[in-house]
Amino acid sequence: MSGTPPQPATGWPAARSIADAADARAGVVTRQATADELDGVLARFEATWGEGRGPDRSMLQAIAHAGGTLLVAVPHEHAEVAGILGAALGFLGWAGGLHLHSHMNAVDPAARGRGIGLALKLRQRAICLEHGIDEIRWTYDPLIRRNAHMNLVRLGAEVVAYRPDFYGRLGDRITGADRSDRFEVRWRLDSSRTARALARRPQPAWSAEGGLALDADFERLRADAPADAARLRERSREAFAALAGRALRPELDAAGDYVFTNDDPDRETE
Repeated sequence: MSGTPPQPATGWPAARSIADAADARAGVVTRQATADELDGVLARFEATWGEGRGPDRSMLQAIAHAGGTLLVAVPHEHAEVAGILGAALGFLGWAGGLHLHSHMNAVDPAARGRGIGLALKLRQRAICLEHGIDEIRWTYDPLIRRNAHMNLVRLGAEVVAYRPDFYGRLGDRITGADRSDRFEVRWRLDSSRTARALARRPQPAWSAEGGLALDADFERLRADAPADAARLRERSREAFAALAGRALRPELDAAGDYVFTNDDPDRETE
């Protein structure tokens, strides 16, 4: 490709400070993975999704060598434990505009609840803005409420597409035999919506033209009551498919359920 490379966004020093603060709260340091950490990154991904369910070591080597966003979260230097507590992988794409696609984000189960996944996302944001990339996209299972809250409320990403059976049959440690339905989200890194989310300002009360109630813990429901989980999946497929062509997108309400709205995604609380 020719032309002038993207220039750093004016807000990238502030983004780096936000990422540093998230690291401090989580008790980790997030940064690019080094060559001698690739085996540990691969082990973290396989511990989450299962052996052979992610990139192999040669792919990680190529991504790291090219300067891709292969990130790790490691304990800070004074911690009593060592090792890779979290890892994230992203790559550049240009379908619909230049962006980073954040494909994998894994955290050691023993370290969950500390904000390590959030810290990795915020480090991705800082790195992207430093390199003139102002958008990150990724997919998530729309029925997992904690992920929906993280993505839409805590980070300020917004749903841009519903992708039924996006990955085909996964059969991995997380999804099992369930369908791989996904929402694709766009995180506009310097938007007022993102600024509102990162500052922890309240969301608006979204106007609603329908919605979908979520289970509080769909992963547990899928394990303990698979028939109930399958019925919720089918209801969600009907509800989300009906959004196509209606200029509506899902948001979360105060109860943590989806509402379908055409409000400006950047609006503030009135």
